[in-house]
Amino acid sequence: MKPILHFLLRVYTASTMSVLLWLISFFAFDQTFLLSSLYAGAGWAAIYLGGKWYGTHLFLKENQLTRREFAYIKQNLQEAKAKIARLRKALFKVKNIQTIKQNLEILRIVRKIYTVTKNDPKRFYQAERFYYQTLDSIVELTEKYAFLASQPKRSAKLEVSLSETRMTIDKLAKQLEEDLYDLLETDIEHLEFELDVAKHSLKKAGGGKPDEPV
Repeated sequence: MKPILHFLLRVYTASTMSVLLWLISFFAFDQTFLLSSLYAGAGWAAIYLGGKWYGTHLFLKENQLTRREFAYIKQNLQEAKAKIARLRKALFKVKNIQTIKQNLEILRIVRKIYTVTKNDPKRFYQAERFYYQTLDSIVELTEKYAFLASQPKRSAKLEVSLSETRMTIDKLAKQLEEDLYDLLETDIEHLEFELDVAKHSLKKAGGGKPDEPV
C-alpha cells in the first residue's frame, strides 16, 4: 500500500507544481503557450523524479542498504516472484486430496517469506537459503511430481518415483518452516523478551499487594 500512496503523492505534487509553473510562465512572464507547457512538463518531470529519488534515499537509509544492495535484492525478489508463480501452478495441478493441505501450507509459507522480505529488504540476508536453495528445489520437484502424477498409466517404477519425490518434498516443506523461523527469529526473540518483561512486571505488582482475606 505504501508504494501506491507514495506514487500518488508524487503525481499530485508534481501535477500541482507544474500547473502553477505554467500559470506563472504564461501570465506573469508573458511566455507563449508552447514555452509555458514545456516549462510545466519539465518541472513535472523534475519534481516527480526528484521526489522518487528522495523517497528511495529515505527508504534505503531506513533499511541500512546501499543502492547496489537494494538493486541486487530487488532482482532476486523478481526472480523469486516468477518461481512462486510456477510453484503455485504446479501445486494446483496435483489433484491428490491427501496432499492438498500440505500444498496449501507450502504455498502459504513461501508467500509469507517473500512478503516479509519484500516489505523489509534487509531481511533478505536472513533468508538466503530460501532464495538460493529451498525455493529452487521445491519448485523443480513440485513440477516433476505434478508431471508424473498426471500420467494416465502408472507403472510400479513410476509409483516408486512419485513416492520418493513426495518424501523429498515433505523434507523441503520442513526446511521451508525452518527458513521462515530464521527470518522471524529476531521478532520471536523480541516478543519473548517483551513477554518476560511483562511477566516480571505482573509478578512484581502482584507480590506488592497484600493477600485479600478469603
